[in-house]
Amino acid sequence: MSSVLPYWRLSGFYFAYFALLGGVAPFLALYFDHLGFSAARIGELIAIPMLMRCVAPNLWGWLGDVSGRRLTIVRLGALFTAIAFTGIFYRQDYLWLALIMAAHSFFWHAVLPQFEAITLSHLGPQSARYSMVRLWGSVGFIATVVGLGLLLEVFTLDIYPAVMLGIMLAIFLCSLAVPPTPTPPARHRDVPVERFVTMLRKPGVLVFFISVGLMQLSHGPYYTFLTLHLESIGYSRGLIGLLWALGVLAEIVLFLFMTRILARFSLKQLLVASLLLASLRWFLLGSMADNLVTLLLIQLLHAATFGSFHVAAIHFIQNSFSERSQGQGQALYASLSGVGGALGALYSGYSWASLGAQWTFGIAGIAALVAGVMLYRALPSR
Repeated sequence: MSSVLPYWRLSGFYFAYFALLGGVAPFLALYFDHLGFSAARIGELIAIPMLMRCVAPNLWGWLGDVSGRRLTIVRLGALFTAIAFTGIFYRQDYLWLALIMAAHSFFWHAVLPQFEAITLSHLGPQSARYSMVRLWGSVGFIATVVGLGLLLEVFTLDIYPAVMLGIMLAIFLCSLAVPPTPTPPARHRDVPVERFVTMLRKPGVLVFFISVGLMQLSHGPYYTFLTLHLESIGYSRGLIGLLWALGVLAEIVLFLFMTRILARFSLKQLLVASLLLASLRWFLLGSMADNLVTLLLIQLLHAATFGSFHVAAIHFIQNSFSERSQGQGQALYASLSGVGGALGALYSGYSWASLGAQWTFGIAGIAALVAGVMLYRALPSR
């Protein structure tokens, strides 16, 4: 890495940010189940932050592009995420928890799209090295998944909110260490909407964003019910934590080779292949998760369904939008991910009890397959 690049400070922030996701994705549904909520209520509560992701990133993205103060938005978003979350210690009834999920996620979703733009600005012409910075987020995810999984073998889920609050405060502290970008973007108070809309009309761009929504919809059952699904089959919480970690470890290995992969394959090839492998992954997870060898393969496919898809998507957005619109492009990516994730959490919450795991994951597989076909037909070859 270049000596000018604040590699460890950027990487440290990704570590802390995705450490929080490592506590949310595998264990939030388990915590709500511990509180006694039904599958439908769990799906609704988990869908709320994803629905907030549909709105918040666009507001913060517009503000970041207009003001140029992305780092300030990141820091305030991280701080108010922690402050809003403290309400979970007051009450745990459904309506109060719904309010807490909405309030803290409004600020949480201000953070990542702006930080992605900050990272790319620091990287400059070295943007192909993005994956080498981002992989530390995956390391943070693994640290929380494994650590919290083992911790919950000893303690009850009552400790869960305190652990999450501690990680949120760590995100804020890490944001304070990140330096401003070398050349802060100028303020554009007169940014025309037409300019951004024109970029959306480029060949395949709108279909790309639709496919992002479908990809995240297909992940809805995975992020909402994987832990409960594996626990019902007979896997221990410690092993489940290790299985979550295996998926992210595969993602880290992919990140290490991503620069070479980007040089060899087009973004279209990477995006479409990721969607098709996601479809295969969900069909297998719904029907063959009781076979440990198959389950290991399913988790290794996380390298494609999240790793390669995310990196290719970040590069696609960077190539498709101008510098002055990067914040809005990243925000739209986050918003469409939120729409898809929310719909995925909602449908899986309602279908889990009535249709069962196989059908719930089967619907996810169909969604990813449809997205892959659409993107293959819509995107130019290069």
